[in-house]
Amino acid sequence: MPNSSVTTTYEYGFHDEVKPIFALPKGLSTRTVEEISSIKGEPQWMLKNRLRALEIFEAKALPTWGADLSDIDFANICYYLKPSDKQASTWDEVPIKIRKTFEKLGIPQAEVEFLSGVGAQYDSEAVYHNLKDEWKKLGVVFLDMDSALRQYPDLVKQYFGTVVPISDNKFASLNTAVWSGGSFVYVPRGVQVTIPLQAYFRLNAQNMGQFERTLIIAEEGSFVTYVEGCTAPVYAVDSLHCAVVEIIAKPYSRVRYTTMQNWSNDVYNLVTKRALAYEGATVEWVDGNFGSKVTMKYPCVVLMEPGSRADVLSLAVAGAGQHQDAGAKALHLAPNTTSNIISKSVSHHGGRTSYRGMLKVAPQARGIKSKVKCDALLLDPDSRSDTYPTMKVDASDAQVEHEATVSKVGEEQLFYLRSRGLTENEAVSLIVSGFIEPIAKELPLEYAVELNRLINLEMDGSVG
Repeated sequence: MPNSSVTTTYEYGFHDEVKPIFALPKGLSTRTVEEISSIKGEPQWMLKNRLRALEIFEAKALPTWGADLSDIDFANICYYLKPSDKQASTWDEVPIKIRKTFEKLGIPQAEVEFLSGVGAQYDSEAVYHNLKDEWKKLGVVFLDMDSALRQYPDLVKQYFGTVVPISDNKFASLNTAVWSGGSFVYVPRGVQVTIPLQAYFRLNAQNMGQFERTLIIAEEGSFVTYVEGCTAPVYAVDSLHCAVVEIIAKPYSRVRYTTMQNWSNDVYNLVTKRALAYEGATVEWVDGNFGSKVTMKYPCVVLMEPGSRADVLSLAVAGAGQHQDAGAKALHLAPNTTSNIISKSVSHHGGRTSYRGMLKVAPQARGIKSKVKCDALLLDPDSRSDTYPTMKVDASDAQVEHEATVSKVGEEQLFYLRSRGLTENEAVSLIVSGFIEPIAKELPLEYAVELNRLINLEMDGSVG
C-alpha cells in the first residue's frame, strides 16, 4: 500500500523510465474508441457499448456540484497505452523495469505472505495476474477484465453495465467508452475465499488516463475480500483516473471491497462504485482516500431484497492543494434492510474534505434501519470540512439516525502527550490514529500497520 508525505516527499511518486510498446495519440474521438476496441479484438456488442457511451459523455456537462473539475483538459490525455507485449503469470516474466516498480511497492512479497491472488496493472494494461491453485480448483475466477471478456464473454455480457449503466454519469460514460484493464472476480455458490485478492494500479505515464473496469460476481452463500491499491508519479501536469466498479452480491453472499488509494497530487480521481445486494447479502466498502488533486467517490449499495445489509467505512485525508469529496450512498428498496455508514475525514495544511452522502428509503422498504455518522478533524485554521447529507425517507416506520461532528486538535491534548515525552508530530499522529481507529480495525493486520505508517507520514509537520 502506498505512502506519502505532504510536506516532504511522496514516496511512490518516482517515475519509471519505461518505454511503452504502443500508445494512442492524445485526444478523444470515435477513432480513439474504435482503435482501443480493435487492439483488444473485442466483440461487436462491446464496441457498440463504447461508442454509445462516448456519445453520452460528450453530451453531458461537467457536474457543477462537488469539486472544481473545470481544469481537466480531455484533449490533452492519452487514453490508451500498452506497456508490454504480454501478460505474465510469474513475476520473472514481467519486464524488468516494470517488475522493479512493483517490487518497490512491495506487491510480490505481499502475494507470497498473505494474498490468494494478485493482479497488477501498469497504465492501461494488466502486466501480471495470478490466482493460487487452491481457489482455481474451487471454480474461483480472478482475471483482468480484458482476459475475462475473451474467456467468459457470455458472463461478462450478462452483467457488464447492469449495476452502473452507460448513462449513469459523465465519468461512468467516459470509462465505458475507453475502459481498459481492471479486475473480474467470480466466486461460485458456497465458496469462501478466506484470503484476500488484491489488484494494484500504477499510473506511470505523463498526461495519462487510467480507466480500469472492475466486475465482481458473488454467487449465493459465497464470500470474498478484494483489496485495491493505487499510486502515480508526481508531475507538473494533471492526470486522470476514472474507474467503474460493479458488484453483484447474490443471496446470502458477502463481499468486502477495500480500497487504499494514494495518488500523487496532480491526479483527478473520479470513480463510480456501486453494488447490488440481494436477499440476506452483505456488501462492505472500506474506502481510504489519500493523495490526488481532487477525489470524487461515493461507494453505493442498492439493497434490492429483504435482509440485505450495507456497511461503508469512508476515510479521506486532504492536505495542501487537495479536495477530497467523498462519502457513501445506501438505497433501501426492500423491507428489513440495514445500512451503516461511518465517514472520517482529516484536513491539514489548508486541505478540504467534504462528506457527500445519499440515503434513500423507498415506500415499500418497511422496517429498515440506517445510521450515518460523519466525523471531521481539522488540524489548522486554514483547512476546511463540509457535510452534504441527503436523506429521502418515504417509509413511515424507518429507523434513521444521522450524526455529524467537527473537531480540532486541542492544546490540552497536545500538552498532555508532549508532557509524556512525545514530539508534537508524534502527538498529532497519535491523535489522528485514534480518530481513524474505526477504519483501521476493519483492515487486515498488514494494511492496518501500513495505514498507521501512512498517517504518520501525512501528519509530519502538520502543526506549528
